[in-house]
Amino acid sequence: MLAYALLAGLLFGLYFTLVGLGLNLVFGVLRIVNLAHGDILMLGAFTAYWLFTTFRVPPLLSAALALPLFAGAGVPFYYLVVPRLLRSRDPEMLSLIFFFGLSQIIEALAAIVFGTSERSIPGSALARGPVALLHQTFPAAWVTSAALSGLAVLGVYLYLYRTRLGYLTRAVMVHWEESVASGIDAHRVSAIAFGAGLALAGIAGVLAPFMLGSVTPAMGVDTTITAFAVIVMGSLGSPLGTVLGGILYGVSLMVMQTYFSSWANLLPYLLLIGILLLRPSGLLGRQIRRA
Repeated sequence: MLAYALLAGLLFGLYFTLVGLGLNLVFGVLRIVNLAHGDILMLGAFTAYWLFTTFRVPPLLSAALALPLFAGAGVPFYYLVVPRLLRSRDPEMLSLIFFFGLSQIIEALAAIVFGTSERSIPGSALARGPVALLHQTFPAAWVTSAALSGLAVLGVYLYLYRTRLGYLTRAVMVHWEESVASGIDAHRVSAIAFGAGLALAGIAGVLAPFMLGSVTPAMGVDTTITAFAVIVMGSLGSPLGTVLGGILYGVSLMVMQTYFSSWANLLPYLLLIGILLLRPSGLLGRQIRRA
């Protein structure tokens, strides 16, 4: 049972890395917490559900479509909203209020359109048959979702460390004012990063019915808390530190569900409170830039 829990925890850890990655990327660049992150993920899940039930679009194709769809929506949204938030006297507080309100609006509209019932997609729609890993058997949908999550994490790594845009993005992460003084178009770089963060949330949403079992319009708040717990465990403001937080969270969750199932739903809250009290900057201890 322990071996199964650890291996399953690694699979879920890769998925939860993807869940938190977009949130941490946006925070790393802008120093604002997108409290609607879980609701964006929920929209990705219902987009995949609608495409599959209406047009029989495979979830893998839905994941590919989510990338340009959510990124394309995120860039103009950035220019419409975020610069105004950053020019306010207290951008952190105003952004919390704004994105909290946006979260409630998205949830209400989704409930009107899709109803409040739980929805799911058969695991066979993503991948068929069980998969054996180290003498343990797992649903193929879990393995496929973990593999896609790993590819997304690799893509973010290549974007940040192997492209010119990534170098500019990391410069903005370190110090906004100095990057602007050196000639970087910080708003352009931030808009692309914001769009990428929403795209990652959209892809995670497509995979949510297979990793979380079912989705509802009300899942946004809990998903945001889970994502926040993951990024705080790793390193707040360091996107690739999310990998550590995701793996630790996934393994902890599966161990809790195996041995202390009645406490499993409390795990994100316990981890979040514990890390904030003991090491607020995260396990990797990255210092946070002040904008």
